Amino acid sequence: MSIHTILGAGGAVADALTRELLTRQLPVRLVSRHPPSRTDVSCIAADLTDPAQTLRAVTGSSVVYMCVGLPYNFRIWRRDWPRIINNTIDACRQTQAKLIFFDNVYMYGHTDGPMTEDTPYDPSSRKGDLRARLATQIMSEVRKGNIMAIIARSADFYGPGTGKTSVPDILVFQRLLKGQRAQWLVRADAPHSFTFVPDAARGLVLLATDTNAWNQVWHLPTASPAITGETFIEQAARLLGKQPGCTVLAPWMIRVGGLFDRATAELYEMLYQYAYDYRFDSTKFEKAYQFTPTSYEEGIKATALSYMSGAAAL
Repeated sequence: MSIHTILGAGGAVADALTRELLTRQLPVRLVSRHPPSRTDVSCIAADLTDPAQTLRAVTGSSVVYMCVGLPYNFRIWRRDWPRIINNTIDACRQTQAKLIFFDNVYMYGHTDGPMTEDTPYDPSSRKGDLRARLATQIMSEVRKGNIMAIIARSADFYGPGTGKTSVPDILVFQRLLKGQRAQWLVRADAPHSFTFVPDAARGLVLLATDTNAWNQVWHLPTASPAITGETFIEQAARLLGKQPGCTVLAPWMIRVGGLFDRATAELYEMLYQYAYDYRFDSTKFEKAYQFTPTSYEEGIKATALSYMSGAAAL
């Protein structure tokens, strides 16, 4: 049986995807610079900016999931993402492996309505411009018949195991559990979609195992309507037995914080996502697979229980 290879093992989505694939008894290969030591899956160390190492990592795969998470630094993104995508496309073309690119919504920029698979690319940031170019390159290779690929997008994500990169986890769950006041970015009253990571993992596997899903863009299952920061915090605080109030971080505060922290500085250009309504539409996926996304109430509960049980690190 051909292997399902995850490029960028160790992140929240990659970990959830690994569990989902193993649940379905599909053979898994994990690839990263420093792969985990496991006996239940194949693990390969590889630098995906190197063509030969990328080809070695992909060889023998039936499906390759691109789940790489580079440091949140545009200089690194600009240097490494084009090389990683070029090498992965070349490796998939040479080995006939199919590619699923796990993507975000930066390329859409500020939208006035719900984001769908047909929303035009109109990035509002440097990072969005780069992501638009990567996605365009992948689908160009599809149109040329060079590879079979899927672009699978999610909204900002949350859920068990996402504590290192998820804004709600860092600003809400972790702060509340430390006895601190929850925080939110720019506007706590604006609707904002969040994808529950276990739903994203299930969605990726459903797409990978459906012959009709290929060579398209898909939005992974995400609850609707979008939730406001106020409601998210209220639900999380109630489950954790904490006070529900929050401090809203204004753009100038992020600007000042960026003087002392690179990741905070990089966040500044993305604040439009919290200043305006951010509505992510996954109707296409839900109808195709008769899939009901996890509600925010259930997703927040599962995340809170994960923290309270000690499964999620602070």
